[in-house]
Amino acid sequence: MLNKYHDIADGIALLFHPYVEVVIHDLATEQVAYIANNFSQREIGEPSLLHEIDFKPSDRLIGPYEKTNWDGKRIKSISSVIRDDSEKAIGILCINADMSHFHMAQQALSALLSIPQETEKPEALFKEDWHEKINQFVTDWTNKHGTPVAQLSQKQKKALIFDLAESGGFEGKQAAAYVCRILGVARATLYNYLKQQRGE
Repeated sequence: MLNKYHDIADGIALLFHPYVEVVIHDLATEQVAYIANNFSQREIGEPSLLHEIDFKPSDRLIGPYEKTNWDGKRIKSISSVIRDDSEKAIGILCINADMSHFHMAQQALSALLSIPQETEKPEALFKEDWHEKINQFVTDWTNKHGTPVAQLSQKQKKALIFDLAESGGFEGKQAAAYVCRILGVARATLYNYLKQQRGE
C-alpha cells in the first residue's frame, strides 16, 4: 500500500527541489522503503529506527523537529503517520527540509525575518537513532578542527574514525557503511582503521 505514496513523495521533493527530501518508512519491515531527492545518504532497505515509536490512536503528525545532517547542515523535519483503511499505522512519511540556505538568507534579511525557536526532538522518534548521533559527532568534530567534511584529509578522516569508535559510534547496525558513505572512504579502509584503533 505504501507504493501509492511514492508519487506524493516525488511531487513534494520536486516542488521544493533541491531543498527537500522525502523518506517513506515501512513499519511492517522497519526499513526505509522509498527516498525522493536523497541528500541524507540513507539507503532503501536500511533500518528505519522507528520501531520504538508508541503510536496513539490520535497520532497524525510528529514534529516539526530539528535534526543534523551528515554534512552538519540543519534539517527541519516533520513526520506524517500513514494508515490503512482500518486506521492501522503502516508507514511514516518524513519530509526533511535543508534549512542552511534559508539560514543564510535570514542572516542577510534579519530585519525582516524572525528567528525560529528550536523545538525539542520527539523522544520516541530519536531513541537509538545512531544516524543522528553520528551526524552530531561528525559535526562537532569538524567544527572543533575547523575543517568541513568535504575537505578532510585522509589523516583527519582516520583520526575522526578513531574518535568516533572510542565514543561507541559504530554500535548501530550498518553504522560502518553509513560512515563510509558520509566520509567517502572504502569499507576496507575503515575496517583497517578500526583494527588499528583496537590495537589488532
